[in-house]
Amino acid sequence: MNAPQVHAARAGTSRSLACGLLVLVLGLTGCSSAPPRPKPADLPPVAALLATEQAWSLQVGESTALQQPVVSGDRVVLANRSGNVSVVEAASGRRLWQADVGSTLATGAGTDGRTVAVITQSNDLVALRDGSQVWRVRLPARSFTSPMVAGERVFVLMGDRSVTAFDALDGARLWAQRARAEALTLGQAGVMLPVGDTLVVGLSGRMVGLDPLNGALRWEAPVAIARGANEVERLVDLVAPVSRTETSVCARAYSAAVGCVDASRGRVLWTRSAQGIVGVAGDAQRLFGTESNGRVVAWNRSTGEPVWQSERLLHRRLSAPLAVGRVLVTGDETGLVHVLSREDGTEMTRLSTDGSAVIGAPVLAGDVLLVQTVRGGVFAWRPR
Repeated sequence: MNAPQVHAARAGTSRSLACGLLVLVLGLTGCSSAPPRPKPADLPPVAALLATEQAWSLQVGESTALQQPVVSGDRVVLANRSGNVSVVEAASGRRLWQADVGSTLATGAGTDGRTVAVITQSNDLVALRDGSQVWRVRLPARSFTSPMVAGERVFVLMGDRSVTAFDALDGARLWAQRARAEALTLGQAGVMLPVGDTLVVGLSGRMVGLDPLNGALRWEAPVAIARGANEVERLVDLVAPVSRTETSVCARAYSAAVGCVDASRGRVLWTRSAQGIVGVAGDAQRLFGTESNGRVVAWNRSTGEPVWQSERLLHRRLSAPLAVGRVLVTGDETGLVHVLSREDGTEMTRLSTDGSAVIGAPVLAGDVLLVQTVRGGVFAWRPR
């Protein structure tokens, strides 16, 4: 998993702050007394308590941590860093179409099953259908979050925490919602999802409900409050992925907290301090997360009380998890995919990829478990 990046939103960041950013982002020790990174313990052999078989694999090209695969029905949309976008059958991996947008990508893809949207490094929002470009518009700011396509609209959450809606048919701008300016933003995928007739987005440490028709604010719910002596310590962006069951949406505030919100009313259900930097997963009973040090944690979804913690995967730079059925799945920076019991974190099986970090979170498409790596390998397994 690639290290997250922090971006200055205005000029004038001090030398000491810049040094702090390097330590935070890259783990450098040359400008501070940051301790060396702990070495992960060797993994013991794992008893295969869950039988799986590899369904298929393919190569899409070098990818970044922001090119998370996206599932739409029985199809998976894949993107790579250089600008290639493809749609494959989830069951077989067969490519249905592919297109090159002609520019390096800043994000992964978003889709409603018909329109596929991506954002380039040059801030172009590009819409594709059946492998052909149908429109392209220039955005006013960078984005680190894949576009969301829903209701014949394409929604974009930009790095300056503004939200804009475009017509999915022709790219016409429909509305824009500006957020209050802040000094730093996180170069990591943020929160954006539909809940009923509300567009839910993460703005700093707040979960915000917007009217998708006009961008009007409906409610705000704080998951974490900015605190600290400098701008880095006060950075509390919500990060993807989130866990949604009905109107309950649970999310992580980067290196600060996890919490759940009733998105029908914008009411905070609970929050709890937590030190992870990637998103969460869950079901109706539990919420799951991987902390910065590799600890895997399960919380009671209703109350936020811890249910169990596992330290078997410490210091392995785990991806965000996927909760499915009776298992919890997470990848690590060496390309291993760990399948754990949702009841206590016991490792049920371990899967191998190409030795490079797993991107984003594993995804489920039908009965196929799928991951993408930074080397561009896409690997799919199904139960046997």
